[in-house]
Order: sequence, then structure tokens, then C-alpha cells
Amino acid sequence: MKILVALTYYRPHISGLTIYVERAARALAARGHEVLVLTSQYDRRLPLEEVRDGVRIRRVPVLMRVSKGVIMPTIGWWATRLAHWADVLWLHLPQFDAAGIALRGRVFRKPVVLTYHCDVTLPPGWLNRVANRVVHLMDHLAARFADAIVSYTEDYARHSPYLSRYLAKVRVIPPPVEIPVPDPERVAAFRARWGLEGQVVIGMAARLAAEKGVEYLLEALPHILAVYPNARVLFAGPYRNVLGEEAYARRLAPLFERYRDHWTFVGVLEPEEMAAFYASCDVVVLPSWNATESFGLVQVEAMLCGTPVVASDLPGVRVPTQTTGMGLTFPPRDSRALAQAILRVLAERPAFCRPREWVAQHYNTERTAAAYEALFEELRASRDRRKKGD
Repeated sequence: MKILVALTYYRPHISGLTIYVERAARALAARGHEVLVLTSQYDRRLPLEEVRDGVRIRRVPVLMRVSKGVIMPTIGWWATRLAHWADVLWLHLPQFDAAGIALRGRVFRKPVVLTYHCDVTLPPGWLNRVANRVVHLMDHLAARFADAIVSYTEDYARHSPYLSRYLAKVRVIPPPVEIPVPDPERVAAFRARWGLEGQVVIGMAARLAAEKGVEYLLEALPHILAVYPNARVLFAGPYRNVLGEEAYARRLAPLFERYRDHWTFVGVLEPEEMAAFYASCDVVVLPSWNATESFGLVQVEAMLCGTPVVASDLPGVRVPTQTTGMGLTFPPRDSRALAQAILRVLAERPAFCRPREWVAQHYNTERTAAAYEALFEELRASRDRRKKGD
């Protein structure tokens, strides 16, 4: 099967969305499908064409940026050409170009599947308000042209202002989650490198971005330090010059300085190092506060490494702890409740631990790829029947 995947940003850009698509695309390619990713050349140093892990990538030059989005004048030409080639079009929303690409699927009678990753909430400002409305319009048009819309969870689908309008088209497919089994030697080396001996380690894996709620963990620290004076936060992920988050980083800089003895940025880590990071933590925290967080892949990665989680009680985000029993939720933007949940998990940690196999039976990349493969085949067969009926 020839699968055209369309999204605004792809690897090496780091976000939950790009990691999701990379894992699923790679798994589908390994299952024998031709997978081609159509995306932006958001960094001019990136090649226009590339093959990564059996997945072909076609990047389209960017003329200008609008908030976190990009304008690509030639995206329509490439979409038309590749829609002819593909057997199925798989779009990832939110995406400004989604409607036009989905329309090509309708015109060329190719199945169109949307995966809706999250609701868009851009920072205040007139330009962002305009961008928000335009992206919402494009996403709704894409939904009308689509044959199916995938949500990570039923919980998020029913609460999302977007997905709840198209429940008849929604299919739930759990996201692809994978992380190497932590290697004891790597874990020991990681702990030694960052001087973690004798410390209570609280992990957070994310971009330094406003919707991730980093300030709420910072505000929770005094309550945690009152009980565990040796507590330390390790933050894994991009934290310097994060696209569109420069003002947010400047705002938090005084707090990072205040807690410099209890907060450490470890940067972007390779998969084996991420496994060592999770295994080195006593608890991992996901304090996101709005609907741009629809699940939180990192919390399942932590669980696969044996580490319990404290996550915001948001639609979709609360599902992994409910499914596995490996953690607690707290009301979003409530730093005191966050501190209390962390302290409870630390005090009762064995009660929140489960075997890796328990988590993997619910979340794994092969399960996700097989579900998409079945959906694509179902829609192709349905289209073929309709064509014969014509």
C-alpha cells in the first residue's frame, strides 16, 4: 500500500506529534508499505528529500512563518502529485494545509484519514487569534472530506470541541509508545553523571513550552522540599531557543535561578539515554494545563521503565494512569495539589509500580501500526466497492 503522510513538522523537529508520526510511519514501512511523508522544510539546512528508517520524506520550502505555522507556496503542487501516487492519504491535525490535501483525496477518490492530535490554543495576540481561526476552519473542512478521524482516546474525543462534532467518523487507536528496556549499566552511569545518589528525583520530559505547565512544577517545589530537602527535578528535552517559546523561557528564568540547586536541564537524549533517565526518576510529572496536551506519550514511556507518573486531570491525559494504575492525577494549574500528588506517590511508590509487560499490553507501536493498517485496508475496500457500484 502507498501511504501519503502529511503534517507541518516532522523529524528532526521534536514534539509528541512528530515522535508519534515517526514511530507509526517507520512501523508501517517495516510491514511492507511504501510510506512518504510530505512536510515543511522548516529549517533550510534540512534536505528537500531524504529517507529515514525506510520512510521517504519530501520537504516543501517555507516562504514565511505565521505564529507556529508556516506558509509553503508549493505545497498544493506537491499534494496534487503525491495524491495521484498514493493509495491512502493520512493527515495529521492541526494543520493549515489539511483541507486542501483532504480535498485532493476526495477529488481523486482516495481514502482520507485524519489523526487529530490536539486542540490548538495559541498565545494571546491578534495575529495568533487570526491564525487560530484559520487553522480551525481548515481542520473542519478537512473533517468534512475525511473518511475517518483517529483519536488517541475516547475520553479526549468526547471532550474536544472539534472531535465531538464528528464522533460518527471517529476511530480510537492508542498511540505508538516505545522505549528501550533500561540497561542497568547505563542507568548507573546516568545517575553518576548527574550526581543523583541520595537524591529524590522528579522527572519531566517535554519541550520548554507554555502549555506544558513548567511553572506549576516550579511552584510545587517549596512544598516538596519541605518534606524532601534532597529533591531534584531533571528536565529532559529542548529548553533553549524553542520555537515560539522564547518569551516563556525568559519569564521562567528567575525561578530556574532560584531553584538552580534543585533543577537540572539534561537536554535532548537518545532513546537509550531516555530509558536511563526514566529509570533514574522516582516519579515523572506531566503538568500540562490545556487541550494541546491530549495524551502525553512520555508518561507511558516512564511507566514502561517502571516509573510511576503524576499527570494533569485532563481529557485523554488521565487515561494512562486510569488504564495502568501507575500514578495519580491532579487538577490542572493547581501547584499545591501537584505537590500533594507527588508526595503521595513518593511515600507509597511500590503501590504504583507495575511490570513492563502490564503496560506494554495496552500501549505499543506494533499494535498502533496494525490498527492503522486495518483501517486503511477497510477504507480502500469500501472505496473500491463504491467505484464498482458507479
